[in-house]
Amino acid sequence: MQNIETNDQFTAAISGSKPAVVKFYTTWCPDCVRLNMFIDDIIRDYGQYDWFEIDRDHFPELGEKYQVLGIPSLLVFQNGEKIAHLHSANAKTPEEVRAFLQSLPS
Repeated sequence: MQNIETNDQFTAAISGSKPAVVKFYTTWCPDCVRLNMFIDDIIRDYGQYDWFEIDRDHFPELGEKYQVLGIPSLLVFQNGEKIAHLHSANAKTPEEVRAFLQSLPS
């Protein structure tokens, strides 16, 4: 998972024709730590997506713009548009994350 450190990197990450999953997290979030414990296996299984992460505390304007009200949240972008959003309440187990990804159009 690539770390996004600038607004330009974020724009480049979400602008491609290949869908990109962006994990919004913070360093103080226990659910983010839990997600990190199992996300690598999911990334390996879902290589059709580019995977990125961004610290919501460093980019509050992006969190607000894309309605990231809880963390961690997984947002899927394609061609610069948000096409799906897994809110934090539903991103606590590998099964929930996999079900979300399986529900996306191929």
